Formats: sequence, structure tokens, C-alpha cells
Amino acid sequence: MFKTRDFMTQAVICTREDMPIYDAIRILANRNITALPVVDEDLRLVGLVSEKDVLRLLYDKEDRVEKTVADYMNRKIISFDVNANLIDICDCLMQYPFRRIPITERGRLAGIASTSDVIRAILKLKHQELPD
Repeated sequence: MFKTRDFMTQAVICTREDMPIYDAIRILANRNITALPVVDEDLRLVGLVSEKDVLRLLYDKEDRVEKTVADYMNRKIISFDVNANLIDICDCLMQYPFRRIPITERGRLAGIASTSDVIRAILKLKHQELPD
């Protein structure tokens, strides 16, 4: 069975808690991504800030520039180790409403597994080539 390390996206754009929230939103918009893993100085995963998390900005009575990722991020996240198998990741994505799962190795961010990554892995597993 495929291990997560075999299909995850390794080049992950991440952020820190102290990044200004509008800088994080610019990254989401400019890179066309739906979430940023939040890490500490040792690349340990501490949370995730997603498009849905920042939608709350619309309802803030005070639009303060000094707000940071820490003010909007979700600290209760699910992550998996690089050695988790494809079925575990697939089950999680089917059970919960999110579209990506941070992947760690020895407690540090190592990648991210998205729904698209899982779909590509299923095609490969089922011996169906991806279209060119």
C-alpha cells in the first residue's frame, strides 16, 4: 500500500503565527492555495490557516492591520506521519470537510496531502495512467 511520503506534495508553503494576516491572505490568493500550515521556528506544526478561517475578517468590527495568523488560525488540526497509508488519508478526507492534511516526519512539517494528491495516487494504484 502507498505510504503518504509516496504521494504527498513536499514543496509546501507555510507560515508562522506572527505573520500579519493580510500577508497570509496575499499568499493564499497569489499562489492559488486554500490553506497554509502554521509552524514554529523548528518547523513543528502548530496549526493551519485556511480560506474559511480568514472569511471571518469580513465580520470584524475593527479592521486592524496588526492582526496576525495567530488570530485566525485553527490550532485543532489533524495531521499524519509520512508513513501513514493511503487508506488512512483517504478515510480522513472522506470523514471531515477539509481538502488537505499536513504531513509530519519526526514532528516536523514534511508535506501536505490534498484530495488531488490522493486521487492521483488512486489512479496510480489502480494502474490507470494520468492523462497527458
